[in-house]
Amino acid sequence: MKEVLIFITDGFADWEASYVSSELNKPGTGYRVKTIAIDQEAKVSMGGLTVLPDYSVKGFNPNLEIAMLIIPGGTGWREEKNQQAKVIVDYCVKKDIPVAAICDATTFLGNHGYLDNHRHTGNTLPYLKQGAPNYRGDQHYVDAQSVRDENLITANGSGAVEFSRDILERLGVFIGDELNEWYKIFKQGYFPS
Repeated sequence: MKEVLIFITDGFADWEASYVSSELNKPGTGYRVKTIAIDQEAKVSMGGLTVLPDYSVKGFNPNLEIAMLIIPGGTGWREEKNQQAKVIVDYCVKKDIPVAAICDATTFLGNHGYLDNHRHTGNTLPYLKQGAPNYRGDQHYVDAQSVRDENLITANGSGAVEFSRDILERLGVFIGDELNEWYKIFKQGYFPS
C-alpha cells in the first residue's frame, strides 16, 4: 500500500488536508495517510488537535513507497526549525513524487525555489512575495483556488476543496463524473441554492 505523507508543524491548518485525507484513507483506494514532521514530538494544530507524527525528518526511511507529500499551511512555516521540511520536499522532487501545498505552505515552497518554474498559486501574489523573499516565480503565478502543474499542486487558503479535488484526481482516486460529483457535494452541498 502506498503512503501519502502529510507534513505537520505546530500550528498546522488541520482543515486544509481533512477533505482529502479522509477520502484517501478509505478502504480500496490503495493509499494510507501518515504524518511526518521535523521530529516525533506531538504537534498541536490551529484547531487544537494534538497529533503524534508517524515519521520524522531525522528518521526518514527512503525505502517508503510514497505516493505524494501534502503540506498544509498554518502558523509555523516561517519558523526556521520548520525549514527542515526541505529535506523531504527535495527527496520527493528528485524521485518525481507529487508535492501538494496549500496556504502558507506555498510560501515555504516559494522561498525555497520550488515554484520558480511551475504554474502555481498561493495566498495572493503580494502575500507570497512578502513572505518569501527568495521567491522568483512571479511570471508563473495564477489567480486561482488551486493549480496543478506536473507533480506540483498549490492552493490558496480558501481553496481546500479544489486542492483536494486536484489531489484525488492526480492520485486516480476519483476521475470524471465521480470526481465532479464529489466536488459538487463538498462545494455546493446536497441542496445547492
